[in-house]
Formats: sequence, C-alpha cells, structure tokens
Amino acid sequence: MRFRTNLSLVCAALVAAAPAVAQNDLSVEEILERLEKQKQVFNEAETSGLGETRGLKLVTVEDVDAESAAPSDSVAVSAQGNGTATDPDEPIQAAADPNQPLVFGQLAPELQVNLQITFGFDSAALADSEKPKLDKMCAVLKQSDINLFRIVGHTDTSGSAEYNERLSVLRAKEVARYLVEDCGVAASRLQTIGMGERFPYNTADPRADENRRVEFQALS
Repeated sequence: MRFRTNLSLVCAALVAAAPAVAQNDLSVEEILERLEKQKQVFNEAETSGLGETRGLKLVTVEDVDAESAAPSDSVAVSAQGNGTATDPDEPIQAAADPNQPLVFGQLAPELQVNLQITFGFDSAALADSEKPKLDKMCAVLKQSDINLFRIVGHTDTSGSAEYNERLSVLRAKEVARYLVEDCGVAASRLQTIGMGERFPYNTADPRADENRRVEFQALS
C-alpha cells in the first residue's frame, strides 16, 4: 500500500512538472479555453483590488529595462488599441510606460499558453520550421473575441540577466510581427514584453529548455 501511495505521488509530481513544450500539442479549442480562463482571472484580480485570484498573481516588476516597454526601430508604440483595426502597418503596442513599473500577470502553469519556439543562437529571427506553431495561434486569435493579448518572451538563465531580457524582448516582437504581417491579426490586439529569466516555467531547473518560450496572455 505504501508503495502504491508513493508511486501515485511520483506520477502526480511528474504531471505537475510537465514541460511547456507539451503545450505545443494543445488543440485550437484547448488553447481558446485556456485563454478564456485567463481573461476571467485577470478581470477578477483587477476588480477585486487584491491583485490576485486563484491561478493568477499580479506582480509589480520595477526593474524592467526601458527597452522592454519601448519600441524597437521597426516597431512603433500605439497609444491605444480597440481590437478593430486590420491594417498590418498599425503599430504594435508596447506593454507599459517605460517610466512606470510593469504589472505582470504571473499565471499558474495550468493556465499558461506557452510555445517553445526555437530561435538560432543569439538570434530573434523566426525560422520557417517554427512558423507552423504560430499558424495555430493565428487560428486561435482569429476565432477569439478577446480584445488584447500580451506576448511575453522568456529565457532560461544562461547568459546575463540584461542580455536575456533584451533577447526576450526581440523574440516577442518577432512573434508579434509574424502574426500581424503573415497572419493578418490586428496589431492593436497585441502587446509585447520581454521578461528575460525572471519567471521560469520550470522553477526547479532555471536553465531547462522549457524556460525558453513565448507566452500568450489574454488581458481583456
């Protein structure tokens, strides 16, 4: 009996630690369901005034580099977005005022929507082999009535924190660029931010592959 109990605990732990890469296999319907749950918990956390609810904690990140919230040379900042525009040239929003602390939504693993997109070393270029992963998200975004998505770049802890943060910013912006230019998603529905190594998916191993990911959050 003790052996069975211990085995059950081990199996439960393995399921709980399922890597983010497994989420690449979620169906469009499963992703849509998670995003709707995200939208609900973001609304609950904000309206309650507590800054958290089951499955979500709003975390103030005061030391985000201004580059994380500012546009690159090729991506301008939109003052506001209502989700109605379809012009691919419309600027993608930065996630926050670079002069203000960023409030980041730290979602429970079971609510996260992560894609493990493989980029080249020291590169933010999106390889053709990785585009099918985003084509699924394209279908999700087109079917969803969610107004605003945040695209979050994450890294593992290899390299310096500053380097990782900048690389995560560029990769999030590259994903957003593809969704706008190749998929036709309205740029007003997208925000981008890079969190570098701050919020690993696998907290037990900060250098694990599954920590290098792009996360999608349904804000409203």
